[in-house]
Amino acid sequence: MTPLDIDHRQINLRGVRLHVAQAGPADGPPVLLLHGFPDFWIGWRSQIEALAGAGYRVVVPDQRGYNTSDKPKGIREYALPKLLDDVAALADALGHERFHLVGHDWGGIVAWAAGARMPDRLDTLVILNAPHPEALFPYAMRSPSQVLRSSYAAFFQFPILPEAVLSVRRCALLVRALERTSRPGTFPPEDIEAYRQAWERPGAIGAMLNWYRALRFRPRMSERIGVPTLVLWGLRDQALEPGLAEASLAFCDDGRLQTFPAATHWLQREEAAAVNAALLSFLAR
Repeated sequence: MTPLDIDHRQINLRGVRLHVAQAGPADGPPVLLLHGFPDFWIGWRSQIEALAGAGYRVVVPDQRGYNTSDKPKGIREYALPKLLDDVAALADALGHERFHLVGHDWGGIVAWAAGARMPDRLDTLVILNAPHPEALFPYAMRSPSQVLRSSYAAFFQFPILPEAVLSVRRCALLVRALERTSRPGTFPPEDIEAYRQAWERPGAIGAMLNWYRALRFRPRMSERIGVPTLVLWGLRDQALEPGLAEASLAFCDDGRLQTFPAATHWLQREEAAAVNAALLSFLAR
Protein backbone atom coordinates (compact mmCIF):
# COMPACT_ATOMS: atom_id res chain seq x y z
CA MET A 1 0.00 0.00 0.00
CA THR A 2 1.26 3.45 -0.85
CA PRO A 3 0.46 6.65 1.08
CA LEU A 4 -1.90 7.63 -1.75
CA ASP A 5 -4.18 4.76 -0.75
CA ILE A 6 -4.86 6.36 2.64
CA ASP A 7 -7.48 9.11 2.80
CA HIS A 8 -6.88 11.72 5.52
CA ARG A 9 -9.80 13.82 6.78
CA GLN A 10 -10.71 16.09 9.66
CA ILE A 11 -14.14 15.05 10.95
CA ASN A 12 -16.27 17.21 13.23
CA LEU A 13 -17.95 15.21 15.95
CA ARG A 14 -19.83 16.28 19.07
CA GLY A 15 -17.70 19.21 20.12
CA VAL A 16 -14.37 17.85 18.94
CA ARG A 17 -12.66 17.51 15.58
CA LEU A 18 -10.58 14.39 14.93
CA HIS A 19 -8.07 13.63 12.23
CA VAL A 20 -8.97 10.26 10.67
CA ALA A 21 -7.03 8.05 8.28
CA GLN A 22 -9.16 5.71 6.15
CA ALA A 23 -8.33 2.98 3.65
CA GLY A 24 -9.96 0.07 1.88
CA PRO A 25 -13.20 -0.22 -0.10
CA ALA A 26 -15.89 2.24 0.99
CA ASP A 27 -18.47 -0.56 1.19
CA GLY A 28 -16.20 -2.98 3.07
CA PRO A 29 -16.96 -4.12 6.65
CA PRO A 30 -15.73 -1.28 8.89
CA VAL A 31 -12.88 -1.77 11.34
CA LEU A 32 -11.91 0.99 13.79
CA LEU A 33 -8.34 0.95 15.13
CA LEU A 34 -7.66 2.89 18.34
CA HIS A 35 -4.08 3.81 19.28
CA GLY A 36 -2.69 4.35 22.75
CA PHE A 37 -0.06 6.50 24.50
CA PRO A 38 2.09 8.08 23.10
CA ASP A 39 1.12 6.80 19.67
CA PHE A 40 -1.06 8.10 16.85
CA TRP A 41 -2.48 6.64 13.65
CA ILE A 42 0.88 5.60 12.14
CA GLY A 43 1.27 2.90 14.77
CA TRP A 44 -1.31 0.86 12.82
CA ARG A 45 0.20 1.17 9.34
CA SER A 46 0.92 -2.55 8.95
CA GLN A 47 -2.63 -3.41 10.03
CA ILE A 48 -4.15 -0.77 7.73
CA GLU A 49 -2.43 -2.37 4.76
CA ALA A 50 -3.44 -5.93 5.66
CA LEU A 51 -7.05 -5.16 6.56
CA ALA A 52 -7.69 -2.84 3.63
CA GLY A 53 -6.12 -5.39 1.29
CA ALA A 54 -8.54 -7.99 2.62
CA GLY A 55 -11.54 -5.80 1.76
CA TYR A 56 -12.21 -4.06 5.08
CA ARG A 57 -12.94 -0.35 5.41
CA VAL A 58 -10.28 0.69 7.90
CA VAL A 59 -10.85 3.78 10.06
CA VAL A 60 -7.98 5.04 12.22
CA PRO A 61 -8.51 8.22 14.23
CA ASP A 62 -5.94 10.26 16.05
CA GLN A 63 -7.81 10.24 19.33
CA ARG A 64 -8.54 13.51 21.09
CA GLY A 65 -5.38 15.20 22.29
CA TYR A 66 -3.13 13.51 19.74
CA ASN A 67 -1.34 14.70 16.63
CA THR A 68 -3.62 16.98 14.55
CA SER A 69 -6.86 16.14 16.38
CA ASP A 70 -8.39 18.71 18.73
CA LYS A 71 -6.94 19.09 22.21
CA PRO A 72 -9.75 20.33 24.45
CA LYS A 73 -8.69 21.94 27.69
CA GLY A 74 -9.52 20.42 31.07
CA ILE A 75 -8.84 17.02 32.57
CA ARG A 76 -12.49 15.98 32.50
CA GLU A 77 -12.44 16.30 28.71
CA TYR A 78 -10.38 13.10 28.69
CA ALA A 79 -12.56 11.02 31.00
CA LEU A 80 -13.53 7.62 29.66
CA PRO A 81 -17.16 8.54 28.80
CA LYS A 82 -15.87 11.35 26.55
CA LEU A 83 -13.45 9.01 24.82
CA LEU A 84 -16.15 6.42 24.32
CA ASP A 85 -18.52 9.06 22.93
CA ASP A 86 -15.87 9.93 20.35
CA VAL A 87 -15.94 6.34 19.08
CA ALA A 88 -19.72 6.29 18.77
CA ALA A 89 -19.83 9.77 17.18
CA LEU A 90 -17.13 8.85 14.66
CA ALA A 91 -18.96 5.70 13.63
CA ASP A 92 -22.17 7.71 13.29
CA ALA A 93 -20.47 10.40 11.20
CA LEU A 94 -19.14 7.76 8.82
CA GLY A 95 -22.43 5.87 8.63
CA HIS A 96 -21.24 2.72 10.38
CA GLU A 97 -24.04 1.31 12.53
CA ARG A 98 -21.95 -1.72 13.45
CA PHE A 99 -18.20 -2.22 13.23
CA HIS A 100 -15.23 -4.24 14.40
CA LEU A 101 -13.22 -2.48 17.11
CA VAL A 102 -9.49 -2.96 17.77
CA GLY A 103 -7.57 -1.12 20.47
CA HIS A 104 -4.01 -1.03 21.77
CA ASP A 105 -2.82 0.36 25.12
CA TRP A 106 -5.16 3.28 26.03
CA GLY A 107 -7.07 2.58 22.84
CA GLY A 108 -7.64 -0.88 24.25
CA ILE A 109 -9.08 0.56 27.45
CA VAL A 110 -11.50 2.62 25.39
CA ALA A 111 -12.32 -0.54 23.43
CA TRP A 112 -13.01 -2.48 26.65
CA ALA A 113 -15.42 0.31 27.64
CA ALA A 114 -17.12 0.06 24.25
CA GLY A 115 -17.54 -3.68 24.74
CA ALA A 116 -19.25 -3.01 28.06
CA ARG A 117 -21.31 0.07 27.19
CA MET A 118 -22.16 -0.23 23.48
CA PRO A 119 -22.10 -3.95 22.60
CA ASP A 120 -24.98 -3.50 20.13
CA ARG A 121 -22.60 -1.51 17.89
CA LEU A 122 -19.77 -4.06 17.81
CA ASP A 123 -19.31 -7.15 15.66
CA THR A 124 -16.07 -8.17 17.34
CA LEU A 125 -13.64 -6.71 19.88
CA VAL A 126 -9.85 -7.10 19.74
CA ILE A 127 -7.55 -5.88 22.51
CA LEU A 128 -3.77 -5.56 22.27
CA ASN A 129 -1.83 -5.27 25.54
CA ALA A 130 -4.44 -3.32 27.44
CA PRO A 131 -6.09 -4.45 30.69
CA HIS A 132 -9.79 -4.27 31.38
CA PRO A 133 -10.19 -1.20 33.67
CA GLU A 134 -11.81 -3.31 36.39
CA ALA A 135 -8.97 -5.84 36.24
CA LEU A 136 -6.01 -3.48 36.53
CA PHE A 137 -6.40 -2.09 40.03
CA PRO A 138 -7.33 -5.35 41.86
CA TYR A 139 -4.47 -7.09 40.08
CA ALA A 140 -2.01 -4.37 41.03
CA MET A 141 -3.05 -4.64 44.67
CA ARG A 142 -1.96 -8.30 44.58
CA SER A 143 1.20 -7.68 42.59
CA PRO A 144 3.84 -5.27 43.95
CA SER A 145 5.84 -5.73 40.76
CA GLN A 146 2.89 -4.42 38.71
CA VAL A 147 2.67 -1.39 40.99
CA LEU A 148 6.31 -0.67 40.20
CA ARG A 149 5.71 -1.13 36.48
CA SER A 150 2.83 1.36 36.65
CA SER A 151 4.64 3.97 38.75
CA TYR A 152 5.14 6.30 35.78
CA ALA A 153 1.38 6.91 35.81
CA ALA A 154 1.68 8.39 39.31
CA PHE A 155 4.27 10.89 38.05
CA PHE A 156 1.89 11.89 35.27
CA GLN A 157 -0.64 13.07 37.88
CA PHE A 158 1.44 16.09 38.82
CA PRO A 159 0.54 19.37 37.12
CA ILE A 160 2.97 21.13 34.76
CA LEU A 161 6.13 19.21 35.76
CA PRO A 162 5.54 16.14 33.53
CA GLU A 163 4.87 18.37 30.54
CA ALA A 164 8.14 20.20 31.15
CA VAL A 165 10.17 17.02 31.62
CA LEU A 166 8.72 15.23 28.60
CA SER A 167 9.18 18.24 26.31
CA VAL A 168 12.92 18.67 26.90
CA ARG A 169 15.25 18.11 23.92
CA ARG A 170 12.48 17.43 21.45
CA CYS A 171 10.72 14.95 23.73
CA ALA A 172 13.88 12.90 24.29
CA LEU A 173 12.39 10.94 27.22
CA LEU A 174 9.41 9.84 25.14
CA VAL A 175 11.73 8.75 22.35
CA ARG A 176 13.83 6.81 24.86
CA ALA A 177 10.68 5.20 26.26
CA LEU A 178 9.66 3.95 22.83
CA GLU A 179 13.10 2.59 22.09
CA ARG A 180 13.69 0.98 25.49
CA THR A 181 10.32 -0.74 25.67
CA SER A 182 10.52 -2.23 22.16
CA ARG A 183 12.75 -4.56 20.20
CA PRO A 184 15.66 -2.93 18.33
CA GLY A 185 14.54 -1.38 15.05
CA THR A 186 10.85 -1.28 15.94
CA PHE A 187 10.73 2.50 15.59
CA PRO A 188 12.81 3.62 12.57
CA PRO A 189 14.26 7.15 12.49
CA GLU A 190 11.60 8.48 10.13
CA ASP A 191 8.87 7.33 12.51
CA ILE A 192 10.67 8.86 15.50
CA GLU A 193 10.70 12.18 13.65
CA ALA A 194 6.97 11.86 12.92
CA TYR A 195 6.30 11.19 16.60
CA ARG A 196 8.36 14.19 17.64
CA GLN A 197 6.38 16.41 15.30
CA ALA A 198 3.10 15.08 16.74
CA TRP A 199 4.22 15.56 20.35
CA GLU A 200 5.54 19.06 19.71
CA ARG A 201 2.20 20.39 18.52
CA PRO A 202 0.83 23.04 20.91
CA GLY A 203 -0.90 21.46 23.87
CA ALA A 204 -0.21 17.89 22.78
CA ILE A 205 1.87 16.67 25.74
CA GLY A 206 -0.58 18.04 28.29
CA ALA A 207 -3.56 16.59 26.46
CA MET A 208 -1.92 13.17 26.23
CA LEU A 209 -1.13 13.23 29.94
CA ASN A 210 -4.71 14.23 30.75
CA TRP A 211 -5.82 10.74 29.69
CA TYR A 212 -3.97 9.50 32.79
CA ARG A 213 -5.09 12.37 35.00
CA ALA A 214 -8.73 11.67 34.16
CA LEU A 215 -8.47 8.15 35.58
CA ARG A 216 -9.90 9.43 38.85
CA PHE A 217 -13.15 10.19 37.02
CA ARG A 218 -13.39 6.68 35.56
CA PRO A 219 -16.86 5.18 35.97
CA ARG A 220 -17.16 1.64 37.27
CA MET A 221 -17.85 -0.90 34.52
CA SER A 222 -19.61 -3.92 35.99
CA GLU A 223 -21.15 -5.10 32.71
CA ARG A 224 -20.04 -8.41 31.26
CA ILE A 225 -18.44 -8.33 27.79
CA GLY A 226 -20.73 -10.38 25.57
CA VAL A 227 -19.11 -9.35 22.27
CA PRO A 228 -16.75 -11.99 20.81
CA THR A 229 -13.37 -10.83 22.12
CA LEU A 230 -9.78 -11.62 21.18
CA VAL A 231 -6.96 -10.51 23.47
CA LEU A 232 -3.49 -10.34 21.88
CA TRP A 233 -0.64 -9.97 24.36
CA GLY A 234 3.12 -9.47 23.99
CA LEU A 235 4.66 -11.28 26.94
CA ARG A 236 7.72 -9.02 27.16
CA ASP A 237 5.67 -5.92 27.94
CA GLN A 238 7.69 -3.88 30.45
CA ALA A 239 4.65 -1.99 31.75
CA LEU A 240 1.95 -4.68 31.96
CA GLU A 241 2.34 -8.18 33.38
CA PRO A 242 0.91 -11.16 31.45
CA GLY A 243 -1.41 -11.97 34.35
CA LEU A 244 -3.46 -8.93 33.44
CA ALA A 245 -4.50 -10.63 30.20
CA GLU A 246 -6.05 -13.57 32.04
CA ALA A 247 -7.60 -11.25 34.63
CA SER A 248 -9.20 -9.23 31.82
CA LEU A 249 -10.55 -12.33 30.06
CA ALA A 250 -12.52 -13.12 33.21
CA PHE A 251 -14.88 -10.27 32.21
CA CYS A 252 -15.65 -11.89 28.83
CA ASP A 253 -18.39 -14.39 28.03
CA ASP A 254 -16.78 -15.26 24.69
CA GLY A 255 -13.10 -14.42 24.95
CA ARG A 256 -9.86 -15.97 23.85
CA LEU A 257 -6.21 -15.13 24.40
CA GLN A 258 -3.28 -15.34 21.99
CA THR A 259 0.16 -14.58 23.35
CA PHE A 260 3.37 -13.55 21.60
CA PRO A 261 6.37 -14.72 23.67
CA ALA A 262 8.96 -12.57 21.87
CA ALA A 263 6.86 -9.41 21.58
CA THR A 264 6.86 -6.37 23.83
CA HIS A 265 4.10 -3.83 24.36
CA TRP A 266 4.43 -2.90 20.66
CA LEU A 267 3.40 -6.25 19.24
CA GLN A 268 1.44 -4.83 16.27
CA ARG A 269 4.73 -3.42 14.98
CA GLU A 270 7.07 -6.22 16.05
CA GLU A 271 4.89 -9.16 15.05
CA ALA A 272 2.89 -7.49 12.28
CA ALA A 273 2.41 -10.59 10.13
CA ALA A 274 1.22 -12.76 13.03
CA VAL A 275 -1.01 -10.02 14.45
CA ASN A 276 -2.53 -9.38 11.02
CA ALA A 277 -3.22 -13.09 10.54
CA ALA A 278 -4.91 -13.26 13.94
CA LEU A 279 -7.03 -10.20 13.16
CA LEU A 280 -8.13 -11.44 9.76
CA SER A 281 -9.04 -14.86 11.11
CA PHE A 282 -10.99 -13.48 14.05
CA LEU A 283 -12.84 -10.76 12.19
CA ALA A 284 -14.03 -13.27 9.61
CA ARG A 285 -15.50 -15.68 12.17
